[in-house]
Amino acid sequence: MRLLPIALCAALAAPAAFAAPAYWTDWTSTLTAASGVTGSIATGTGSVGVTFTGAYAFAQTSGGTFYWTNPATYTSATVDNAPATTDLIGLSTGGTKTITFSQSVHNPLIALTSWNGNVVDFGAPIAVLSEGCGYWGCGTAVLNPGGTGFTGSGEMHGVIELLGDFTSITFTDTSEHWHGFTVGIQGLTDPGTGVPEPTSLMLLGSAIGALALARRQR
Repeated sequence: MRLLPIALCAALAAPAAFAAPAYWTDWTSTLTAASGVTGSIATGTGSVGVTFTGAYAFAQTSGGTFYWTNPATYTSATVDNAPATTDLIGLSTGGTKTITFSQSVHNPLIALTSWNGNVVDFGAPIAVLSEGCGYWGCGTAVLNPGGTGFTGSGEMHGVIELLGDFTSITFTDTSEHWHGFTVGIQGLTDPGTGVPEPTSLMLLGSAIGALALARRQR
């Protein structure tokens, strides 16, 4: 019996070792005068509303070109699945844009395609989770000195993560022919919503496995 609490504590203390699923936005409708796009994120246990406001060139809400080619560019030790639909918002005019969530989300994700030479700042710390070759070629993200944005070196494709809890994200970008993005999440701020953060899910699985092993040894 003493093995059970020991195994449980060890499992809960172990670091997460696997990527977790990302839930990507289903962009569904455009606002008036090309001023924004609305959509939702289905998490499996609920839905989070997402609204993008600001100038944009086009929005793919159903069909169109699939720009999320080369899944390896959009997966990492944190995220195990790339966007699976054609949904995407294309930006061309630089300026201020805002992404708003219907509830607070933890460490939101932004998948990027063709951010070539674009200078962007999110006003909050970011982490580049993955980058590489995509639909339009290859490139990397060069972080700005404050770590709150980047400049696309070459045709930057990949996934970034904003660190923290957000009900909205306001960012600035610069003009170019076009560069595209979509938004994803892996967890919500409030654990009472029924959508555990990925780390919690993995630790729970590890704990269950350890308990099962301890029972067999006993």
